[in-house]
Amino acid sequence: MKVLVLNSGSSSVKFQLFECDGGNEVLAKGVAERIGLEEPELSCSCPRKPKGTCDLVDPHPDIADHQAAIDVICRYLLSKECGVIRDLSELAGIGHRVVHGGERFTGSVLINDEVVHGIEECARLAPLHNPPALLGIRACSKIFANIPQVAVFDTAFYHTIPPECYMYGIPIDIYRKHQVRKYGFHGTSHMYVSQEAAKMLDKDPADTRIITCHLGNGSSITAVKGGTAVATSMGLTPLGGVMMGTRPGDLDPYVPIFMQRELGMSIDEVDRTLNKESGLKGICGRTDMRDVEEGAEAGDANCQLALKMFTYRISKYVGMYSMVLGGVDAIVFTAGIGENSPTVRARVIERAGYLGVAIDAEKNARNERDISTADAKVSVLVVPTNEELVIARETARLVDAPGA
Repeated sequence: MKVLVLNSGSSSVKFQLFECDGGNEVLAKGVAERIGLEEPELSCSCPRKPKGTCDLVDPHPDIADHQAAIDVICRYLLSKECGVIRDLSELAGIGHRVVHGGERFTGSVLINDEVVHGIEECARLAPLHNPPALLGIRACSKIFANIPQVAVFDTAFYHTIPPECYMYGIPIDIYRKHQVRKYGFHGTSHMYVSQEAAKMLDKDPADTRIITCHLGNGSSITAVKGGTAVATSMGLTPLGGVMMGTRPGDLDPYVPIFMQRELGMSIDEVDRTLNKESGLKGICGRTDMRDVEEGAEAGDANCQLALKMFTYRISKYVGMYSMVLGGVDAIVFTAGIGENSPTVRARVIERAGYLGVAIDAEKNARNERDISTADAKVSVLVVPTNEELVIARETARLVDAPGA
């Protein structure tokens, strides 16, 4: 069963082609980027082929929109150079990452006109993310007329969070009429790594209490109890929670009002500032944690401050969620920073000694999977995330279901 996974952004389409029978093998992966802009290009690799026989970086001036991008991706997958499929009819299904499902979508769904309408309605909650996903879905509807499509939502993992966690202390009618509440994001990542962590602990997920830290340009922390999410750091949008590459994380709600009233900023200027100019970038002018750490090591005071702020806020959520869970079996680090920054992991964990947590400095420096000391009461794990695999599995499950 071959499944194509697509993650459509405003100017890019990331893709992975999976063989979902047995080992969930990746046949090809890549990205079409700079869609509709100058010098668009397609890059692709086929992991199971000898290295170099299918490693493409190719300018494609005809990638004018998402439909053209997906058409180019398909032509390459069928090409003599790649050749991982002989005919598009070999695809059993197409899985799409959709960021926001609101309260309407609490799990993955086969896409039909009603689902498309629901994703459109949720776009007001994720105006930067849902519209590009819809572009990908509509393009595939034209290219793959008879192949089922599946929407896998970032927010779905959090439908188990109780009202006392997801409700805001604002007039309840605003929630009832407009669904203003905490939703949470990165759900496929948190679900995947919490399940992998349970395997590493040799425990049934139902018997675990795990804090998962998805740390990258976008970052979020989730408390997972018994295999289900009970709390998460992001809120109505991906702006909330811990500090990120260009987003501030939690703010006094009056800050945006102050920016408008006292600084004369427009709503669009506030939006841009909070989404694109804050976080690490706002403090030290850098968004890549490697650059921040390098600057901090060289004595740059702003980089040192940004690193302290970033790790402090993660530690704060870890401490808070340890109480929400009533104890912790494992703290998990994942995503670009979580998987690759020994400095960030060490700074977060140094505050958690009271939980019985301790990390082995050498294991941490090597980015090993289990970086705990032998006598630690709480495991500290580094688990590479695989959101695309979750989407592929969900797609295979739904298209293979009776009646699909």
